[in-house]
Amino acid sequence: MALKDIYATSLSLLTDLYQLTMAYGYWKSGKAEQEAVFHLYFRKNPFTGGYTIAAGLEHVVQYLQDLRFRDEDLAYLASLKGSQGQPLFEQGFLDYLRNMEFSCSVDAVPEGTVVFPSEPLIRVTGPLLQAQLIETPLLTILNFQTLIATKAARIVDAAKGDQVIEFGMRRAQGIDGALSAARAAYIGGVSATSDLLAGQHYNIPVRGTHAHSWVQAFDSEEEAFEAYGDAFPQDTVFLVDTYDTLEGVKKAISTAQKLGPKGFKLGGIRLDSGDLTYLSVEARKLLDAAGFTDTNIVASNDLDERLITHLKQEGAKINVWGIGTKMVTAYDQPALGGVYKLAALRTEQGDWEYKIKLSEQLVKTSNPGKLQVRRYMDDSGYMADMIYNQLESLPDHLRIVDPLDSTRRKSIAPDTKYKELLVPVFEQGKLTYTLPDLQSIQATAKEELSKLHESIRRYLNPHSYPAGLEESLHHYKTALILKLRNE
Repeated sequence: MALKDIYATSLSLLTDLYQLTMAYGYWKSGKAEQEAVFHLYFRKNPFTGGYTIAAGLEHVVQYLQDLRFRDEDLAYLASLKGSQGQPLFEQGFLDYLRNMEFSCSVDAVPEGTVVFPSEPLIRVTGPLLQAQLIETPLLTILNFQTLIATKAARIVDAAKGDQVIEFGMRRAQGIDGALSAARAAYIGGVSATSDLLAGQHYNIPVRGTHAHSWVQAFDSEEEAFEAYGDAFPQDTVFLVDTYDTLEGVKKAISTAQKLGPKGFKLGGIRLDSGDLTYLSVEARKLLDAAGFTDTNIVASNDLDERLITHLKQEGAKINVWGIGTKMVTAYDQPALGGVYKLAALRTEQGDWEYKIKLSEQLVKTSNPGKLQVRRYMDDSGYMADMIYNQLESLPDHLRIVDPLDSTRRKSIAPDTKYKELLVPVFEQGKLTYTLPDLQSIQATAKEELSKLHESIRRYLNPHSYPAGLEESLHHYKTALILKLRNE
């Protein structure tokens, strides 16, 4: 389902004001058509983890395909005034926007790919004005979905093969937050969502039980369970903690026994509060003693990867996990912190001039050039990633330098297998990439994670995956920093 089918209005103004003021400045100064290279990347893995899962490219593609300034957009821009009451933008600039057609080339990392700090998720090459204009929407799409996909992958990993369901719509950051989170969580590995609109738009399986209010609406818990069982005789899940949890389990069992001759199947019971380890162990005993050995025990209640890990270590008998708030809000890290930086400009003579953004913080100093990421691998999985400048020849002997610690280096043997992570998506504004379906993206993420050493996937003090700059790029960047600081 395309973005324009969810949002009926134009998305061309889904950006910050300064993108338009810079675009106007580029147009005014004659730089609008100068060829530029921008990279979108993040500076550190979220959740103090060892990896990140790229997500959101499909929505980026849909946004760029439909990027047009419509009459209502231009009328709004024409209404904006400066501090002295003058129009903020000249009519000539608005006419330029009216006739603008997206003509940039875009290369991107496919969704579901594991990625690491400083690696471009997207590279945009094209007219400076256009490449600048799309900064904010690309960031808002990729930052959030990448963050949630990564959180979901961590939770699914902690569940160790148990089913994980996304239950977070009611706690999500608004309508779009709920939809985007459901999509990204599915990429990260969840098996289903409770969000019907996400199920409709993205073809994600939907699952759900009932609320405490259902039980409260009847005179007794038994009556509530029986009525729900009559309505949904197949694979029903009863929420058992409205009053007394273990008594609720007993009543779920008696209801299932009563309705059994009618073809009723007790799919599961759900625990939403209390000591989940103790209650699940006791519930399992009751269910097994009554012959309901294949009945699932579903747990919810502010779960995340750390709590799931602790519950499993304690011997909890939970085998289905309903994850809400802490997944869809990325509870322990509210933003990925992705950035979009200019890395090269083509001069009037046709040469490339490399650009860098300096900072007192090394992590905030950008990388120059037209960058690509090469991932090296062997039969056991991924070995290392090398960020290099495609505009320069590679040396015979390759070495990777950690961008935050130049003493950490890794040499790459000449015959090492590799793949390039950035693939063509748009060529001069024309879509050349075939978007995979969401199920394929989820499968990609699962396969990608399987190629990382388990030490990189662990939650506490994960091992650092070797990802850094090709050595000659590192040297060039260092020389450029010294030159700019001495000017």
